[in-house]
Amino acid sequence: MRHVYLASYDVADPKRWRKVYRLMLGAGDPLHYSVFRCHLSKSEYLLLVEKLLEEIHHHEDRVMFIDLGPISEEIEDRVTHFGMKPLSSPERGAIIV
Repeated sequence: MRHVYLASYDVADPKRWRKVYRLMLGAGDPLHYSVFRCHLSKSEYLLLVEKLLEEIHHHEDRVMFIDLGPISEEIEDRVTHFGMKPLSSPERGAIIV
């Protein structure tokens, strides 16, 4: 049975951030820059968590998953968003002052 997960992350290093972003793109749909909605089986969830644990620094970064329960219309009705602005990868280049 697949569940809907709301995933959010805060990664301090731009290189690690990009790796986490790519992992999340392969697992779900971006809702905001660091927030994803994922439809995952238990094994897919555990595999994703394992990969994320290899990428993040546990004292600098944070990843959060909220299990919204089995996929159903009821679950989808609980998540509301406004606007259809396309999400693009933020530029994380050097800042010149």
